[in-house]
Amino acid sequence: MSLTEAIEELRLVDHHVHTMLPGPVARADFESYLTESDRPAPPGTTQFDSQLGFALRRWCAPLLDLDPGASPEDYLAHRNSMPGTSAATRLLAAAGTGALLVDTGFTAPGSLSLADLGGQAGASVREVVRLESVAADLALSGCSAGDFAARYAEVLTQRTAGAVGLKSIIAYRYGLDFDPERPSAHEIRAAAGAWLRTVEASGHARLAHPVLLRAVLWAGIDRGLPVQLHTGFGDPDLDLRRANPAAARDFLAAASSTGVPVILLHCYPFQREAAFLAQAYPNVYFDVGLALHYVGARAVSVLAEALELAPFGKVLYSSDAYGLPELIYLGARLWRNAMADVLGGWVAAGHWTEADAARVAGMIAAANAARVYGLPFPD
Repeated sequence: MSLTEAIEELRLVDHHVHTMLPGPVARADFESYLTESDRPAPPGTTQFDSQLGFALRRWCAPLLDLDPGASPEDYLAHRNSMPGTSAATRLLAAAGTGALLVDTGFTAPGSLSLADLGGQAGASVREVVRLESVAADLALSGCSAGDFAARYAEVLTQRTAGAVGLKSIIAYRYGLDFDPERPSAHEIRAAAGAWLRTVEASGHARLAHPVLLRAVLWAGIDRGLPVQLHTGFGDPDLDLRRANPAAARDFLAAASSTGVPVILLHCYPFQREAAFLAQAYPNVYFDVGLALHYVGARAVSVLAEALELAPFGKVLYSSDAYGLPELIYLGARLWRNAMADVLGGWVAAGHWTEADAARVAGMIAAANAARVYGLPFPD
């Protein structure tokens, strides 16, 4: 079996993904899922004119019985005319995932349930719980400032029964250049008092207080499950200047003594910094999920940079797909293509053996995630 064939046969563990819309999607909504912007494209332009848009037409169209060069209009018309959930089922099944670890803190209205997502993808599904969402639910249900820390730990334990991981979006709500120290009980009580008064007055519970963001992050470390940390690019709610994973270096150093895995998500355009951090700290892992389908034809370059310095046992696969089943498939398709190209090039140049290349591909595809999250290896 050739290296390319071996990579094609791998069952992936997509360790960070969201659930999907099962049926037709109107064009404006569809295009909104092709960008991290929260604003529509300017008049006269389209989100299909991007690396992601081109990759989607090239790789998804043939799965739906269209030519790779089908126009966006033809693609959407055909996709949306397919009966029931047949388009989604084809795309999800073709991704070749053995397990999907789903962040349930951000879900498009009308998305598949976790059970239905797993059924259509032919994969096991496990939950990743968002730390800030647990805090918001606690605030809305009623909690005193003095009880916040203890109640949060209690609710987090309950909420994560059966979950395999946690996620923090402190990069969005503050930035990764946060104070790495655990906040004191006094600091948490004062910050909780201010935040809970705001929640009571407004009826909204968006956690953005830096002290409480640190408190729930450390509570996540104390829970002992792997903690995913968003880094790198995202929607305009995030300040990219403060999302470089290198800015979290002091926190990662402090957390390393606990042994709890911290996984740096996405990382682009800071994949080289993430690779260094994964090498420097035994409990730090990373992926370039989300980036690969956005960079499309340039996925080979991004993946090659991620593999320059990182120990290969510290790199995971994810798609971070959201909303469109096309994105789960594209994440997998472009990862397989890029892995075959990068590792195959090293084999052809005489740097690696084909056996080692196939072994490393299997590690990144599934074995590393299975080890970190305590999962059975996918069949």
